[in-house]
Amino acid sequence: MAFLNEAFDVNELPQGTGGNFDPLPAGWYTVTITQAELKDTKAGNGQYIKLRYDVTGPTHQGRVVFGNLNIKNPNQKAEEIGRQQLGDIMRAIGLAKVTDTDQLIGNSLSIKLDVKNDAQYGASNEVKGFKSMSGSAAPAAAAVPPFVKQAEAAQAATAKAAPPWAKK
Repeated sequence: MAFLNEAFDVNELPQGTGGNFDPLPAGWYTVTITQAELKDTKAGNGQYIKLRYDVTGPTHQGRVVFGNLNIKNPNQKAEEIGRQQLGDIMRAIGLAKVTDTDQLIGNSLSIKLDVKNDAQYGASNEVKGFKSMSGSAAPAAAAVPPFVKQAEAAQAATAKAAPPWAKK
């Protein structure tokens, strides 16, 4: 038990507005990723990235949407979809490589929302697509520095010059 050190009277406390938890209409929204956390699945046999997207426009600013990306899952298709979505997010925000969920936080992109109806939970939003806000190109695959290419070419040329058994 913890004493509050004062008495609270319900008649003197402000009333909340109840918040709006209705799903957003389907469509594209600009968002900022404000949370990204690696979580274990309920079954304990997989992992997913839990993302929080804060809507910045063009409408419904201040609303929040959540999404999960399966990155390890016994269901091969679920894992494939989750990894594809992670790749789409990375391309949209211009990241070539991610090793920590914190690298996703603070980045802005556009997400496509759909409204799904669930018999148990009712209507909710589902993130169905990702794209860059600026239309910038996706980062190139991990580029090999030029000096590495030159060193490999030099090794290949040396190797072709004379086979090991022909050396004197």
